[in-house]
Amino acid sequence: MKTLGHGLYFEDMPVGHRFKTLGRSVTEADIVNFTGATGMLEVLFTNLDYLENETDFDDRLVPGALVFAIAEGQVMLASIQKTGVAFLDMELSIKGPVFAGDTLYVEVEVIEGRRTSKRPDRALVRTRNTIKNQKGDTVMVYTPLRMMKCKTEG
Repeated sequence: MKTLGHGLYFEDMPVGHRFKTLGRSVTEADIVNFTGATGMLEVLFTNLDYLENETDFDDRLVPGALVFAIAEGQVMLASIQKTGVAFLDMELSIKGPVFAGDTLYVEVEVIEGRRTSKRPDRALVRTRNTIKNQKGDTVMVYTPLRMMKCKTEG
């Protein structure tokens, strides 16, 4: 019996390959749970009165680290389940705010791929992951380098 939920192998991800994840809405509960679990109890994320009276924001802000974590979950489900071996490196840039109630999706493009020199059954794949909200606004861009499984050796 075949197990469902298998991700893409290196051979399935040539440079230029693109896909878009499903959307996921960020809830108040997500923010409360994340800030509590991580200790990110900054007033920007925990004090609505402060946001309204001391900042230019009227709505509840989502920590960038939570935006990244949600995006990684979406990418994992869409492409690297059981085929991703390691997250090795990345550059990350926040482009705009995310608020409670926003729905996020990730547009993924493979920008680099090569087999490793030590393991013929492993490869390195870098993608450009652009996180967008329900309006199509880009809120974050990051470029993870991952070690991936290969279907074939060499």
